Amino acid sequence: MRISHGLPAVAKGPTAFTIGNFDGVHLGHEAMLDELTRAARRLGVPACVLTFEPHPREFFAPDKAPTRLTSLREKLELLAGCGVDRVHICRFNYAFAQITADEFIARILVRGLGARWVLVGDDFRFGARRAGDLVMLKQAAPRFGFEVAALPSVTLEGERVSSTAVRSALAAGELARARALLGRPYSISARVVRGDGLGQKLGFPTANMQMRHNRPPLTGIFSVTVAGVGDQPLRGVASLGVRPTVKVQGAPVLEVHLFDFDENLYRRHLRVDFHHKLRDEEKYADLATLTRQIARDVENARAFFHRQDAKTKKKAKG
Repeated sequence: MRISHGLPAVAKGPTAFTIGNFDGVHLGHEAMLDELTRAARRLGVPACVLTFEPHPREFFAPDKAPTRLTSLREKLELLAGCGVDRVHICRFNYAFAQITADEFIARILVRGLGARWVLVGDDFRFGARRAGDLVMLKQAAPRFGFEVAALPSVTLEGERVSSTAVRSALAAGELARARALLGRPYSISARVVRGDGLGQKLGFPTANMQMRHNRPPLTGIFSVTVAGVGDQPLRGVASLGVRPTVKVQGAPVLEVHLFDFDENLYRRHLRVDFHHKLRDEEKYADLATLTRQIARDVENARAFFHRQDAKTKKKAKG
C-alpha cells in the first residue's frame, strides 16, 4: 500500500476512492472498503482512501474531541489489510477547513485525486461549514465525469455500527460488544519501552507499551493475548491506567504480564488484543496489597482463558 502525506496538485491517473477518518476500522468501515476495492478492480484503477490527521474534531475542539481508537500507524495497517492500494493523509488545518464545497470537488477530488468513482456514507458532509453533501456530489458528478455511490449505515442487532458505539462499549468494559462491532478484538499496537522495573521487583515482569495518546478508550485490568513475540499469540494479563498506587497524577500506561514468559522484549513492536475486562483500576494501601491483587488477576485471567478453551472444545465436538 502506498502512503502519501498531503494532496497532489494533479493526479497521475484515475482512481476509485472514499473519504473518512476510519478511526477503529470497524465493520461499517470494512463494508465501505470492500465496496471500494470491488469497484476499483472492476474499473481497473487503484482503490484510494483520503483520511485526515489530526481528526477534524481534534482541530476544532481538542478538549472535547473523542478519544482515538487507533493510532495513525494502526489505522494504516488495518486499511492495508482491507486491500486499499493508496492512502492520502491530509493535514487538517485552518487552510483546509476554509476550502469551499465546490473547490473541494473541483480541485481536490477531480484534479488532485483523479476521482472516477467516489464512495461516501449517506450522511457524508464536506467543505467549509460542512456545506457539501451527497446531493451536491451527485449533481456535480456528470459535469466532472465521475460516478458517486452511497453506502447506508451498517447495523448490528439494531445498533448502528460506528466509532462512537465502539468507544461506548470499551468505556463500559463491554469487550464482547466492542469485538462484535469491530469484527475482531480491540487491540493496541505499540513498541515496548523501558519502564521503572516495578513489575519485575514484585515478581510479575511486564512489557511496558509506548502509548501514543493520553486518553485511551478503555482502562482497567484485562485478559489479553499478545502478537509479535512468536508464531502464535501469547496469553497474559494487562493493566491500562494511571497506576494510582505508585503514581500521583500519572499518565496512562499499558503494562502486560505474559504467562510463563520472562524474555526481554525491549523495542519489540507488539499488538495487544483485549478479550475480557477483569476489574477496574484501584488504589491500594501498599505494594504488598498490590502484589497480592496482581496474583489474583493472573489467576483470574488464566481462568478466563481456561473457560474459553473449554467452550471451543465443546463447539468442536458439536
